[in-house]
Amino acid sequence: MRMDNYQQHETSQSLWSDPPATAVLARNEVHLWRATIEVPSRDFARILGLLSFDERARADRFVFERDRHRFVVARGFLRAILSSYLSCSPTELHFRYTEHGKPSLAGFPADNLNFNLSHSGKLALYGITLHRALGVDIEQIRTEFATEEIARHSFSAGETSHLLSIPASDRPFAFFNCWTRKEAFIKAKGVGLSLPLDQFDVSLSPEEPAQLLETRWDKDECLRWSLRSIDVGQGYAATVAVEGHDWKASYLQANNDILL
Repeated sequence: MRMDNYQQHETSQSLWSDPPATAVLARNEVHLWRATIEVPSRDFARILGLLSFDERARADRFVFERDRHRFVVARGFLRAILSSYLSCSPTELHFRYTEHGKPSLAGFPADNLNFNLSHSGKLALYGITLHRALGVDIEQIRTEFATEEIARHSFSAGETSHLLSIPASDRPFAFFNCWTRKEAFIKAKGVGLSLPLDQFDVSLSPEEPAQLLETRWDKDECLRWSLRSIDVGQGYAATVAVEGHDWKASYLQANNDILL
């Protein structure tokens, strides 16, 4: 049975713990970090200073100041989190990007440290692991976005049919379950929208666990990946997609003091 919003919020608060002084990953671990990306304005200049020239240039392309600030803080947290594993300054990190925009570390002896990030609304989500691909996606649940028209454009026919069979009160949550599960998988694969969204199916009902159900280009592909819903807090949906099944998750709360 699906938890109501109050229960979900309470579970979320107890799920996330303070990180250890030194972040250490085992081969079978996935560390998931949650951060609030709204910070006092007095701290913004300091966080902006952590970013590279190209990151600041990306920030300047945002039309709305709120979106610019959230992007900067989200990238600042990414640098601070990664540096806690690598015992370096956040400003020492350099990123490279695939043709589809997936970031990885460059010029640092950390080739086996894989990460992914997503942010929406006031929250950001980060996934960190070793030796395996992963993707994360977080979305603020917006009922005005969870429409049949968008579902038919973004989901498979089977997913859309399933969505429309769900009671209207649960449909926005189911919509964003589907959305984050598909996005997390695409990000884990690192292929962007070159992988058509209608070529694979995920579970979406509120009472169902996150699962990759079918990959039409290769029937065995779905067996290689595991999906997990993440309770980040009331009003959000989030998913992590991880290569393999032999892993366990730790849930860490990134606080503002790691930025300063």
